[in-house]
Amino acid sequence: MATVTLDDLRKEYTNGQIVAVEDIDLDVDDGEFVTVVGPSGCGKSTTLRMIAGLERPTSGRISIGGEDVTDVHARKRDVAMVFQNYALYPHKTVEQNMAFGLRMSTDLSKDERRETVRETAEMMGIEDLLDQKPDELSGGQKQRVALGRAIVRDPDVFLFDEPLSNLDAKLRTTMRTEIQRLQNELGTTSVYVTHDQEEAMTMGDRIVILNDGELQQTGVPKEVYDDPANEFVGGFIGSPSMNFLTVSVEDDGATTRLLGEDGFDYELTDERLRDAVRGHDRVRIGIRPEDVSVSGPGRNAVETTVEVIEPVGSDNYLHLGVGEDFIARVASDVEPEQGEQIHVAFDASNLHFFDADDGESLLYETEQSAAPTV
Repeated sequence: MATVTLDDLRKEYTNGQIVAVEDIDLDVDDGEFVTVVGPSGCGKSTTLRMIAGLERPTSGRISIGGEDVTDVHARKRDVAMVFQNYALYPHKTVEQNMAFGLRMSTDLSKDERRETVRETAEMMGIEDLLDQKPDELSGGQKQRVALGRAIVRDPDVFLFDEPLSNLDAKLRTTMRTEIQRLQNELGTTSVYVTHDQEEAMTMGDRIVILNDGELQQTGVPKEVYDDPANEFVGGFIGSPSMNFLTVSVEDDGATTRLLGEDGFDYELTDERLRDAVRGHDRVRIGIRPEDVSVSGPGRNAVETTVEVIEPVGSDNYLHLGVGEDFIARVASDVEPEQGEQIHVAFDASNLHFFDADDGESLLYETEQSAAPTV
């Protein structure tokens, strides 16, 4: 096991015209499972490939276990990578695929390699597949072989590049659980890249969010969900996505009101929130769908129209005529009619406030300074 440290890591293409990764600083603790998430093209796979030694950084430094490996060849880094497309040799059996890395990177005898592979295959539940070839296997079996091939090397660091994206939803959930079980059992430092924010949230000890090559936020998944550093993180993490409204701020010293389109009128009484929006003519409000409730008329209740109802089993998603694609996530027994006028409400403690110009959170630093020191 080992720590992984990225210092000002940067990757440019075409003589600097394209910046894929921009000056990322990141520390991964020994034995930690870190998920890296972001939209397509955000630089997450490029970052992973630089850690693996498959891409050379334009600048910056990569350390594994305290050793600078920035200029060390991939073969000499004690890492094992699991790819999206499995990367199995089609002409080799499962046993030969799993043993290949051992043969190339260790001085184990043939019998020792065979025994190591069989022990790992039993751990993965694929001991009956050792004599088969990849084209005889299902997608889930191929993924288990790819995982086994990485595990058998007993590396300092596991690197996962969207390994479950080719699997169907049910199998993806099963394999997600399997990877978490293996991580708990082996305790190997792991960096897991995915575009699926649900995967990132449920699997990681810590989550790293990238966008346009830049690090947006790192933290424990629940902390990132509850306290996004900017509007991008707030909108990217969570399903359905966070609702956003642009409102003007009217503060006469005695009261602070937030005024928006379609008659939106909300009075802030919490002094911390009032302090956050003072000095801003406009702000962006963020409110998660599960924090919106159907209510009767009243103070700070917003009257709106139900435009679309999406039943999703245990919940109903109500698309409302407040701002752009505003969603309330309510219990399945809350069933207003399409086109019906209703009132919705939300507690001020669940509101997030972002700068209307740069999208940065107006509460993030306050929340961080208020957090207890661990």
